[in-house]
Amino acid sequence: MGVLRRGSRLSPLEPPVVEALERTGAYGALVHLLRPGATLLHLALISGVPPNLAWQWTRVELASRQPIAEAARCRRLAWRDVQGRGEVTDEGQAAMALPYAFALGSAPIRDTHDPPDTCWGVATLLWPASHPRGPSAGEAEELHRLCRRLAGPLRRAEEEGEPHVAEEEPVVLSRPRPRTPAPDEALAAADLVEGLPDGWCAVDLSGVVAYVNSRAAELLDTRVDALLGRLPDETVPWLGDPIIEDRYRTAIFSREPLSFSMAKPSGEWLTFHVYPGPRGITIRICPAPERTAADERPPELGLPHAPAEGGALYQLLQLGAALTQAVGVKDVVETVAEQVMSTFEAQGLIIYVAEGGRLRSVGCRGLTRRQIERYDNAPLHPPPSPPAKTLVNRAPAFYDSREELVRDYPGLRGTLVMRAWAFLPLITSGRSVGCLVLTYDRNHHFTSEERAVLTSLSSLISQALDRARLYDAKHQLVLSLQAGLLPHRLPDPGGLSVAARYLPATEGIEIGGDFYDVISLDTCHTAVAIGDVQGHNVRAAALMGQVRTAVHATAGAAPGEVLRRTNRLLTDLDPGLFTSCLYGHYDRSTHRLRLASAGHPPPLLRHPDGRADLLPVPPGLLLGIDPEAEYPETEIALPPGSVLLMYTDGLIETPGEDLEDSALRLAGHLVRADEQRLDALADTLLHGTHHAETRDDIALLLLRTAD
Repeated sequence: MGVLRRGSRLSPLEPPVVEALERTGAYGALVHLLRPGATLLHLALISGVPPNLAWQWTRVELASRQPIAEAARCRRLAWRDVQGRGEVTDEGQAAMALPYAFALGSAPIRDTHDPPDTCWGVATLLWPASHPRGPSAGEAEELHRLCRRLAGPLRRAEEEGEPHVAEEEPVVLSRPRPRTPAPDEALAAADLVEGLPDGWCAVDLSGVVAYVNSRAAELLDTRVDALLGRLPDETVPWLGDPIIEDRYRTAIFSREPLSFSMAKPSGEWLTFHVYPGPRGITIRICPAPERTAADERPPELGLPHAPAEGGALYQLLQLGAALTQAVGVKDVVETVAEQVMSTFEAQGLIIYVAEGGRLRSVGCRGLTRRQIERYDNAPLHPPPSPPAKTLVNRAPAFYDSREELVRDYPGLRGTLVMRAWAFLPLITSGRSVGCLVLTYDRNHHFTSEERAVLTSLSSLISQALDRARLYDAKHQLVLSLQAGLLPHRLPDPGGLSVAARYLPATEGIEIGGDFYDVISLDTCHTAVAIGDVQGHNVRAAALMGQVRTAVHATAGAAPGEVLRRTNRLLTDLDPGLFTSCLYGHYDRSTHRLRLASAGHPPPLLRHPDGRADLLPVPPGLLLGIDPEAEYPETEIALPPGSVLLMYTDGLIETPGEDLEDSALRLAGHLVRADEQRLDALADTLLHGTHHAETRDDIALLLLRTAD
């Protein structure tokens, strides 16, 4: 278990979390951050649960039914008593992914100084399975108090232009010990445990052995030094049994003592008593009471036994829940690799799909390019290869050794690198969509249980893969259409440097209507335009293309006249959608810019001395409403070294915040990025503000006048 990284920008969040754990008796905590306008909550800090067991909380969709999302969405405390054991109910995805009993409470991070709809993220506390149903009044108040204390640092960081951002891996916070024993005291404690008749072992929350006495090592037929600092099954392979893994996870989440018995390879039975604690798990190991032939069940030992089911069911639930968050093919491949390879101890994985009568690899893990290309682009008919035959025949094939594979495919003799394989057909709606291949660098005996579980998992994978391929195809079509409607490259007008960015909405893959353009009129004059068509669909994109064409065709006229002509065209077409547009005409000889606006957000100007202003451009009516609308013009000076920022409202729009306030905050970012090159500045404004994710498209256009 690590500690909060020194110097982390999340360090101000540590003391409130530690105090809340102490005051409520909760064993774990999660802190998710939510950027304004985003649709995903990102896990930033975790305590009491290993991150590898909390993958279903790493990213939480705001629209999901998890209590974490509910707290952010409804701005109130959300509570769940997860009954576990694989019960798939409307409790949400957490219950599906974690078949263990525990309780959790989530509340939005905000305080009395924030507007009513503010939510900086969500704080969650975890309690043992024995917790009474529902939070006590004191626990609810402590959770809200934690949220208020977390809101201050997050708000101040946002105001200072350096908001807290959740990293790829959440920061792991260890609870401090109430006291640290002196060296002599620690040695005395070790001597005490060494003198006990039973074996004792302490593992941290990630499962690594932190302490073990000699009796425990003796019972496990190994040495103390071979166990310390490692996962137990790295030294004692039979401890990797899925039942033991299930008991470990049960103890981690339920925080209730339990016991179970396991047989060693020698036939001797051992009993494991498991006692969860705030920093890990303590295990007492002792020989099991004598067993009789009439009673083949593990003996009852007073402590509750973990339920016997879990292995296959857990894997199905785990993978199924993980695949619900996989969007594209790449996500599916990564999810399958993470969930399946370690569980079944495979060293390689590759997924093929059928396209045009041939195999095509869409993702792999642990294999060389040569191994991947062996069957890539191979024909399906007749099936000349194991994956092609599996896909065509729709039947899984398992090969424990090279000899078995060569027996069926003699042509592969002398070419094989791996030593065992599982070929699983991916079938959905009666169609073969692909083949999943697992490879091993040693002989591997596939038990009947493994074969059954892998076959069941392949049906889940096939559905996710089919859905992901449709998503990717639609997404690529949308991106191609959007790219075709925007300028392929920007001109290099004299006296101006230009940079532009476009970011589609992350809510679904609908096409948007934002556009921009830079038009060189002659050596001294340049026209610039940016606009936003209402909606996120093909109609909006088509209208965007028409508006951009109309602006381009009339460029060179006075800005007000350009918008008037474009407006008349749109009202004649009567598309049923409205468009905002900002059009400007720059004269290099006078360093003057004339602007006209059709209901578009005003641009920002950074002066050569570093000041930034929101330009007061009178907004006319949106295009397409009134054919007789007039568009007044404004003229401003653009001296050498000035930077003009034109943008669509997706860059600044924040729920519950006035657009002018949002624009002024953007001006602060523009000022602080004074020395950046124009392309770097465009990236900073697009990704370095609080709109890394948004429900609206973003377009921005930057112009810098030559010195």
